[in-house]
Amino acid sequence: MVENRPFLTAFSHFVVLLGLVIVAFPVWMTFVASTHDQQTMLQSPIPLLPGGQLVENYTRVITEGYGKVGSVPVWQTLTNSLIMALGIAIGKIAISIIAAFAIVYFRFPLRMTFFWAIFVTLMLPVEVRIVPTYGVVANLGMLDSYSGLIIPLIASATATFLFRQFFLSVPDELTEAARVDGASPMRFFWDILLPMSRTSIAALFVIQFIYGWNQYLWPLLITTKESFYTVVMTVSRQANVVDSVPSWNLLMAMAMLAMLPPVLVVVFMQRQFVRGLVETEK
Repeated sequence: MVENRPFLTAFSHFVVLLGLVIVAFPVWMTFVASTHDQQTMLQSPIPLLPGGQLVENYTRVITEGYGKVGSVPVWQTLTNSLIMALGIAIGKIAISIIAAFAIVYFRFPLRMTFFWAIFVTLMLPVEVRIVPTYGVVANLGMLDSYSGLIIPLIASATATFLFRQFFLSVPDELTEAARVDGASPMRFFWDILLPMSRTSIAALFVIQFIYGWNQYLWPLLITTKESFYTVVMTVSRQANVVDSVPSWNLLMAMAMLAMLPPVLVVVFMQRQFVRGLVETEK
């Protein structure tokens, strides 16, 4: 039973509001900066309210790009990031769910050895194995390509482990009933396990999409053509221009556009995301 204490209620609301302000204020300032001209952003104090250059700034970066260092329009970098994020999210889920299905429902030699070998890769993030991975990608001719951006990042030990734990919670009676009805292993997978896993798939999709969207080091390493730059990589490059002052209004407009797709994914899949994380009974 929760006790009704007005002071604690007011204090908890204050803490929540304070946290909201701390998180939202940088985003608000980014939006404000994207609506002013460059001269205003170089003056002190920085304005706290939106200006009148919103349409002009966003139209320019979407159609023309930043203009000083590179001429790639933002819509192209957004497309590259979207392809990469979707490829990584879908690839990770597809490979992980099939691997977990094989580990749980098939009996073959060294089954658990293979599982633990997959699990151990959690200790080897991309940054640790980036040099040999780059060598393999370069030898296969996948530099400056979508396959080079996506394929080295689609294996996921975390997703494999989560799907394995879920499959282990499925009652054995369900498996026996499917076998009695004459269902093949793949029929059991497509008609029973896959629909039961939809909330877990949705939660993992949100996590892996944001993971793929925020990738910076790997795209920076394997892309040399501006046509394959991702939006996160482009924002970083424009913020570090040499011998000139960045156009902060255009840079902030690019940053706002870079934040938009992950936010939309979280907003539209919020219910499925929460259910996939908290549901204990499928």
